[in-house]
Amino acid sequence: MPDRAAAAPVPPTAAPVPPASAPVPPTAEHARLAESAVDRAGEWKALGPYVSERAWGTVREDYSADGDAWRYFPYEHGRSRAYRWSEDGLAGVCDRSQALCFALSLWNGRDPFLKERLFGLSGPEGNHGEDVKEYWWYADATPTASWLSWIYHYPQAEFPYARLRAESARRSRDNPEFELADTGVFDGDRYWRIAVDYAKAAPYDLCIRIRIRNEGREAATIDVLPTLWWRNRWTWEVGAARPAIAAQASPRPDEALATATDETSRSWRLAAGPDPAGRPPELLFCENETNVPLLFGGQATTPFPKDGINDHIVSGAPTVNPDRRGTKMAARYRLTIAPGDEVVLRLRLQRDDAGNEADLGDAFAATLATRLGEADAFYAALRPASATDEEGALMRQAYAGMIWSQQFYHFSVARWLDGDPTEPVPPRQRLAGRDSKWRHLNAHDIIAMPDKWEYPWFAAWDLAFHSVVLARLDPAAAKHQLLLLFREWYTDTRGQVPAYEWDFSDVNPPVHAWAALTVFGIDGGQDFDFLARIFQKLLINFTWWVNRKDALGDNVFEGGFLGLDNIGPFDRSAELPRGGLLEQSDSTAWMAKYCLNMLEMALRLANHDRAYEDIALKFFEHFAAIAGAMNELWDETDGFFYDRLRRPDGSTVVVRARSAVGLLPVFASCHIPSSLWQQLPNFRARARWFIDNMPAQACFVRYFARGGQSELLCLVDRRRLERILSRMLDETEFLSPFGLRSLSRWHRDHPLVISVGGVDQTLDYEPAESTTPLFGGNSNWRGPVWFPLNLLAVESLRGLYRGLGDEFTVELPTGSGKRVNLREAADEIERRLVSLFLPGPDGRRPADGPRPLFRPGSEWTRRPLFYEYFNGDTGEGLGASHQTGWTALVAPLIVRRARS
Repeated sequence: MPDRAAAAPVPPTAAPVPPASAPVPPTAEHARLAESAVDRAGEWKALGPYVSERAWGTVREDYSADGDAWRYFPYEHGRSRAYRWSEDGLAGVCDRSQALCFALSLWNGRDPFLKERLFGLSGPEGNHGEDVKEYWWYADATPTASWLSWIYHYPQAEFPYARLRAESARRSRDNPEFELADTGVFDGDRYWRIAVDYAKAAPYDLCIRIRIRNEGREAATIDVLPTLWWRNRWTWEVGAARPAIAAQASPRPDEALATATDETSRSWRLAAGPDPAGRPPELLFCENETNVPLLFGGQATTPFPKDGINDHIVSGAPTVNPDRRGTKMAARYRLTIAPGDEVVLRLRLQRDDAGNEADLGDAFAATLATRLGEADAFYAALRPASATDEEGALMRQAYAGMIWSQQFYHFSVARWLDGDPTEPVPPRQRLAGRDSKWRHLNAHDIIAMPDKWEYPWFAAWDLAFHSVVLARLDPAAAKHQLLLLFREWYTDTRGQVPAYEWDFSDVNPPVHAWAALTVFGIDGGQDFDFLARIFQKLLINFTWWVNRKDALGDNVFEGGFLGLDNIGPFDRSAELPRGGLLEQSDSTAWMAKYCLNMLEMALRLANHDRAYEDIALKFFEHFAAIAGAMNELWDETDGFFYDRLRRPDGSTVVVRARSAVGLLPVFASCHIPSSLWQQLPNFRARARWFIDNMPAQACFVRYFARGGQSELLCLVDRRRLERILSRMLDETEFLSPFGLRSLSRWHRDHPLVISVGGVDQTLDYEPAESTTPLFGGNSNWRGPVWFPLNLLAVESLRGLYRGLGDEFTVELPTGSGKRVNLREAADEIERRLVSLFLPGPDGRRPADGPRPLFRPGSEWTRRPLFYEYFNGDTGEGLGASHQTGWTALVAPLIVRRARS
């Protein structure tokens, strides 16, 4: 840093990161969180919404030779085949080790099988990849799961499984996806509105309310089957005892009672209250074991397999245990409900301890009312006073989705590759196939998932954004999530973080240092123990990046798709022909940002421990080296950064794709308060020496003094910044009515054509799903708005404003003649993002799209869905429909926008 600021007054201590929000008044939920923060295994989190919504079609359950996970374990197998690694269900809850699970099953009397799990198309079946074909909402939740609410719309007509598959197979990538609403199955409001509410009377005492409303115009009948089961460990693990669930005599004639006892003889009790006629439900039992004869033609292990309850109800088969015991149990309610009427069922799941009473009356009702009131108080404390009711409801539901998206994730790669000792040896091809280099990975944790149906597995960079959202609810949980993937049972010995289970060796953007600093600041900027722990882990990962993703050692980095999926003319993760090398603008910018985040982290730590002062200078100098190398990727003619394809003969081809790849260098900036370096004289002196004696590198360290109070380091100078921002804020390029597009709209009329290995590759703007299947699955899109990069853009513009002030202005939008400072530009992007979920002048939320079912004022529009990405022109939600893992970033945007 320049010494010219040294004359400024020296504060007695380094300034902490200012809290991102005002102090939160204590509520009952905050007290529970404080208890859990002292002991991360706090009892209030012992039960939670940790059951996945899809375990079939996952890599974990794939034991095929060819790695075709979708075909090896299809949807239809889910009801008949025991899962090896984790469970799935509707509105599922379980303990943190997923030993005992509870979820809902339904039958409308017309479907060929029970609705036990959400239906969707596999990757090969969908015309745009995997796609869930159901409608449900995470209505509410508190961080300790003391209160949870979930809503589902279930058709009264036969669910159109076959039609959804056939029509999707008929459509090409040029056609939109065929959704459940398009089948007409909801016409005339012929559906059941199912609401499940959970309220904890105590950590191991769960009150369960199920509300079934007939939204149709005629009386209809439905079977409602609250289901309790043990995860199957006994089949796979040597010595694992078989637990049991058995019917018990109830002290009340209108209730049914069952106890679930594990191998340690610890018991749970499920009490199921009466139906509207005062009758107890029928208890049905089977085993959570595979129906071997049906699926594989072998010998049965039990006459009452996993699909026994299904077969008994749907076809009257004798497949439930007449002795009323097993490892899976359902309480069957058969209800006929008049149009517009609602039936309420009550159940209670609790530890079978002395003194516990399965009260389903006044105490039950009081618990639900109390927990809902506490949830109201918790979110009222988070909501800014200036937020509108619509914004407050949106914020609350986004946070609820983040809480519901937590999932038990279990996967031992070594055991998966080698097979279980009780089972046949898997095909040997697997030993050199997918994830075979990750034998050390052994997960058994609760992890925040991107989407529990479409992405029911962790993704490294997604988890960084999840932590930023979680930090405003539960800072201790956010820190735990960030540290988790750097533990030795995830990160490999070289320092690489596993990306996601389809390919742990793939590379996600290194955003964890940014996330750690953000979480540190949200939590008040005082937890230096956390900061030091994550810093040490990040050092190892940073070294891996330098050693593995800078092939030429010139500080221009590679990395592959890096989360940007399909916005290039070719798959950047694929091997290039004849030894070519792709030097990436985004990868290099990510590493520059990584350097700056590590620099800031080291400076903050050095103010508490001078041992970090030397490493701070290392990152200062490394950033300068990357900044200098980044100059090679600048195109002066276009005023933009581009990837560069380097051929084996040394010649290069510029990949002129106007995409987020070229915007990312703007994000590599860091605004550092002078208080962080004023008390570090060695750092100041050595930084000054570097600037004076290494001009070739130091000239790329952009700094702007503002009264000696702060410094701004950034990858681009004023002139380049102005040119890049003129494209970013141009509505004919990146700026859409709903945020920043991932690909410039300019390519709609100016497609990019580039020859790679003698084959012409084309890139053109498509505002929604792509017609070019480069990357696979539903990751094929070109141009839509998505939240992670938009959030980083907003934060970067605000950071640049703190360094550049009001005198630096840009046109917004470009060509309008209206000039604003960078804080105002950030505010406008933020406003456009939030507008995706708020009713517009026509009463519609843009994210809901044009379907008639989502007409203003209907039940369907009371709550938004949080999609993975959004049409760059219309704002319609696309991709995964419950991507609250990162689209929940809208919640902190609302908080910040309202307070500003």
